[in-house]
Amino acid sequence: MKRFWKGIMEWKTGASLMYTGAMFFYLFFSWLYGTQEVPTAMLWALLLVSIAGSLLQAVCFSDWIIRKMRYTWRSVLFVALFLPTLSLTAWKMEWFPTEKAGAWAMFIGMFFLIFIVMTIGFDIYFRITGRKYDGMIGRYRKEKEENGE
Repeated sequence: MKRFWKGIMEWKTGASLMYTGAMFFYLFFSWLYGTQEVPTAMLWALLLVSIAGSLLQAVCFSDWIIRKMRYTWRSVLFVALFLPTLSLTAWKMEWFPTEKAGAWAMFIGMFFLIFIVMTIGFDIYFRITGRKYDGMIGRYRKEKEENGE
């Protein structure tokens, strides 16, 4: 039960972070296009997309459901599940002129740009964290050797 609640808390945190990121993204484009108001429907749509996205992240990037899969394939699975979800929401909520191919190209391009930047960020974080733990393990082993254990 403790593991379940820990997972719920991580999912809630992920959804909150995703919602915050979506709001910053929306605010940037609102500023760019001179929009002064945020429709309530947009807030709900971003919240629902954030909840769905963080749930898909939990499915794709943890061992909660998928036990053994390479990170590359997990990333492909996430894109294959989240991009249609996001696109359907964008179409239904009319986030942009959906009848224009150029708008879709920009939307998909922005999706992949953000995905790539976040993937690189996570990779850098995990490399730094991995080096930190490798150093700690190295010091632990050295201390054990020196103590004759």
